[in-house]
Amino acid sequence: MVFPYVPAPGAGGPAGETYAAALVRTSDAGGVTQVLRSLRFTGWIVPAQDGWVPVLAVPGSGTLAAGRRGIAGVGAALAEQLGVAVVAVRVLADRQLVLVAWSGAEELGRYVSDPAREPGADEDVLDEPFGVGAAGAIAAACGHPGRGGDLTEILADELDPESVIESERLSRVLRLLELPTWLVAVAALPRDVPTGPAARELTRLGWGVPGAGGVVAARLARVVRRRRRPPPVLADPPRGSGMDPWLM
Repeated sequence: MVFPYVPAPGAGGPAGETYAAALVRTSDAGGVTQVLRSLRFTGWIVPAQDGWVPVLAVPGSGTLAAGRRGIAGVGAALAEQLGVAVVAVRVLADRQLVLVAWSGAEELGRYVSDPAREPGADEDVLDEPFGVGAAGAIAAACGHPGRGGDLTEILADELDPESVIESERLSRVLRLLELPTWLVAVAALPRDVPTGPAARELTRLGWGVPGAGGVVAARLARVVRRRRRPPPVLADPPRGSGMDPWLM
């Protein structure tokens, strides 16, 4: 897949896409749906593909479920309640990639390509990749424990924001781990996903409710959820010294 260049936010051009998904390592789409309904999730559920059930968030949304859950919170709840491996993915304005993996209730690792891009991050938060050491655990959760080294190289790469977007990094990750590469295009929802599933194939939930009723419920809940943002992906992000070098 070829990606157009998207200028960095604030660089005089439009920001890139923001989207998120959770990949649940199971073929039981019904069980996934049951958990998501109990969480009052808003988004889409894709039929099982190659032993995974993809769960797609509303593009650009932050809070997706009850309890101020973003995609990481939703992924953690799915993993714990279903007792399976789950990998959560989030791309923020195509300038930050987040990966979090669980096996049941145990979190295996958390990666953020640029913690400084997190909404509300303090000025002293570092902008270099965090959690690269989790690559082996993430690869193992996806069924490819021997590819941790290759994943480490991809995650450690500090991309030039003037020429490369995070969807490109994510595309490399998905190909390496044999996960659906069309995830980089889910911002097209509610229309058909390019190279991926048609919208009619997906189960849509709004506030945990399927069908037209869910669409209405999601609209009513949107105002509240916009005000109740999910917690940051990193509770304690890496920080610099905060000291002006000219004072040293």
